Amino acid sequence: MTFRISRRLLGLILMSAGSLAAHAHGGPQRPAAMADHAPAQQVGVSPWGPDDEIGRLNLITPQSRAAVLSRLKGDKVYDLATDYYVGMPSWQDAGDPKYQFWMTHTPRGTEIDDPMGVGRDMNTARSYTGTAFSMYSHTGTHIDALNHFGIHGKIWNGFAADEHLGDRGWKRGGIEKFPPLIARGVMIDVAAAKGVEELPDQYRITRQDLKAALARQKTTLHSGDIVLIRTGRMKHYGDPKAYMANPPGMGLDAARYLVEEGGAMIVGADNLSFETFPSEVADDYVPLHTYLLAQQGVPIIELIALDELSRDKVYEFAFIGGPLKIRGGDAAPLRPVAIPLR
Repeated sequence: MTFRISRRLLGLILMSAGSLAAHAHGGPQRPAAMADHAPAQQVGVSPWGPDDEIGRLNLITPQSRAAVLSRLKGDKVYDLATDYYVGMPSWQDAGDPKYQFWMTHTPRGTEIDDPMGVGRDMNTARSYTGTAFSMYSHTGTHIDALNHFGIHGKIWNGFAADEHLGDRGWKRGGIEKFPPLIARGVMIDVAAAKGVEELPDQYRITRQDLKAALARQKTTLHSGDIVLIRTGRMKHYGDPKAYMANPPGMGLDAARYLVEEGGAMIVGADNLSFETFPSEVADDYVPLHTYLLAQQGVPIIELIALDELSRDKVYEFAFIGGPLKIRGGDAAPLRPVAIPLR
């Protein structure tokens, strides 16, 4: 797909080489029909050098970890991960495999099959249960690696599919390169700020929505934060069709605000796509993924459970978690926790 956009929008999302700040241009946005004359988008070039594969995760340092861990209250821990269950929300309508779970060993079955050759009496005494599961990598609470979306065959920092992608995944930019995620976390409760349990279908969160919610919470963003957006969509997680249907999500200008002004290191939300559809950009069906992953080096967390934090009005916390180290992977399951800060 060829990505062509208006000059103003291009100015908003293109990065200069060696900088994470996008160029901002004034003036009204040109109509989509004029976009054919705009130059093509490019992936971001890392200020951390030509070998960088983790983007803004370089903001995690021994000092930043120590700073947040020194403030732990420790009296309560919030689990931000979803359950995995057969029939759970997934991208199977797009052709991706649904979550599957099956038994490989059962206590009574091993008595009969004796798979380990230890005899019926031993199998009866030592009841053996084993299971297996399979799924698309973007299922349940997960984090996207920077190779998940790119531009014209290239991903963050210019790594190219023609050179760096083999039959066993990406040789550069895989999820296994991510460090453990320990940082200040901030939840922006947009649904609560608007006085609703859940934002309306296909609602596109704006920059002003984020600012209003932050003001209501009396919360300030800091460079290197993991910023999580609550839409209220998680209330439907047990009803896959309802959860997947026309979810609300972030707008591009709102994402730019989080990264370029707020300094976010990672962004995430309680929906499945972070952004909403249809796209607000005529020739990019996933403009937020393009901007965040390919141009800014910002990983995206999806399907993160925030309702308990909302109930207790916990907006600032230590975020602690890490993805499975799937070599060459473009995403991995994540089991994050939030620990309130003093």
